[in-house]
Amino acid sequence: MTLFWVWWFPKTGRAGSEYRPRFFFEGFSVNNSPMKLSELTFDYPEKLIATQPVRPSRVLWVQGHEFSEISLKELIQRIPAGDVFVINNTKVLKRRIFTEQGLEILFLGAKSSREWEVLFPSKKYVLGSVISLPLGLKMKLLQKGRPQRVELSQEVGEGYFEKVAELPLPPYIQKMRSDRHTVAADESWYQTAWAKYAGSFAAPTASLHFSEEDIQTLKNRGVNVVELTLHVGLGTFLPVTADDLDDHDMHEEYTEIPEHTWEQIQSVKSKGGHVWGLGTTVTRALESVTAGGLTPDGRGGYSGMTKLLIQPGFQYQVIDRLMTNFHQPESTLLALVAGFRDLETVKKAYAFAIEKEFRLFSYGDLSVWIKP
Repeated sequence: MTLFWVWWFPKTGRAGSEYRPRFFFEGFSVNNSPMKLSELTFDYPEKLIATQPVRPSRVLWVQGHEFSEISLKELIQRIPAGDVFVINNTKVLKRRIFTEQGLEILFLGAKSSREWEVLFPSKKYVLGSVISLPLGLKMKLLQKGRPQRVELSQEVGEGYFEKVAELPLPPYIQKMRSDRHTVAADESWYQTAWAKYAGSFAAPTASLHFSEEDIQTLKNRGVNVVELTLHVGLGTFLPVTADDLDDHDMHEEYTEIPEHTWEQIQSVKSKGGHVWGLGTTVTRALESVTAGGLTPDGRGGYSGMTKLLIQPGFQYQVIDRLMTNFHQPESTLLALVAGFRDLETVKKAYAFAIEKEFRLFSYGDLSVWIKP
């Protein structure tokens, strides 16, 4: 059965035994505008897709045009006292349900007491079809599309999903494991140590490298650790179907930046300090403020739905140090990293990482990018 998460895979299969060390589009010029989807392509050996975390992870340090491997402990020591270290406190929802027949359904959000938006392979179902779910619940298909709209036989809350649902692991992990279901350890592996506010459909994976002890070590050294919330939506992982990134429609993600967080950032930057963004979610949230994508909350913070798509040519105003995992080809996440540095540096860094067999994607290793 085709998984409904098919859009999380690159359109052009790049993993496999026929791996060749070819990176991106031959003849690419970093001054091209707008950015082409073909410029975000690279090959990688399938064996490098991580199916579970390894702690401590390896860390690729990218500064200037030099690439080096450091330990996570060394990374923590390189973050100076007085700098700001920003984390995302979102929590991943358990919303992936399997029927007895093996149909996989992702529940996105309630539109009314019994109507929901969902995602599942609905091609063979006609409008009005009724599907049996766990614990006697029935689901009636009201509208096709992406997402679909359904009506449930009774109102359900988070208690129902806690009983019967699984975390929405990326399908490339399922494929490499040859198992569509999560394992018990994913309950802790795929949540950050500081997960607080439920609302995400994927983990902010850069945060998975750090423990509460690591965060306390940073605080003890005088680093200002602050939080924000960005609930990761499906838009982050939808395929870029447009040839030009300028034509790609980013989906919205809810973001909330508390007053204390923004004040700390402004204070540190005014003193010449640096902002370390733990992950692309933190980066999108903070850059959305200066890009005008969020609304002041009247208390010194910001909130709202961000549609910010970052790519080469974007002028970063907040983040000085980007910490992030290695991202899939043809993804907006890879475009964000290229926007922080430049695509030429990114392709060389990824080539280095693949040659050194760094582990890739959600459960993979960490990269740290220093703003030029």
